[in-house]
Amino acid sequence: MANENNVIVKVTLVKSISGRLKNQQATIAALGLHKIGQSKEFKDSPTLQGMLTKVAHLVKVEKQ
Repeated sequence: MANENNVIVKVTLVKSISGRLKNQQATIAALGLHKIGQSKEFKDSPTLQGMLTKVAHLVKVEKQ
């Protein structure tokens, strides 16, 4: 289990957020993504997984 805490997830915005629901736009903003193609790395957590589930159709997720 200790290994799972160190999992890094790379999240890349692949689709535009214009015209999307406000809660989806807010989730993308909370992830710190602004432009298509922009990526950020996060430690994997249940909170992050919930956010990614909400915007799964807008982002690409890679575990590293």
